[in-house]
Amino acid sequence: MRNLKAVRRIRAKVSGTQARPRLCVSVSLKNLRAQLIDDVAGKSIVSISTESNKDLANKTMTEKATWLGTEIAELSKKAKVKTVVFDRGGKIYHGRVKAFAEAARNAGLEF
Repeated sequence: MRNLKAVRRIRAKVSGTQARPRLCVSVSLKNLRAQLIDDVAGKSIVSISTESNKDLANKTMTEKATWLGTEIAELSKKAKVKTVVFDRGGKIYHGRVKAFAEAARNAGLEF
């Protein structure tokens, strides 16, 4: 795994709690996944993927990332979570990851 050093470096600094969970984003070639994680309790609070929406099949990855950012923000509001710690999963803050983060911020998440 090429970005394993980056993942370990980020995870050494980023940890989620009940009050401020970790927003973890995972990017593959065709889909994106996001989840809110409480590392203290070892639980996932909210989880969503682009695979769950069949309308996104013909969209670009940036459009999928924007949709996922707004959806995770809405789900976090339902779970009464306002602030999060962003875990980009070893990816650089550019393109899909940036589109996801900006969409989540615009939808009301604070990080």
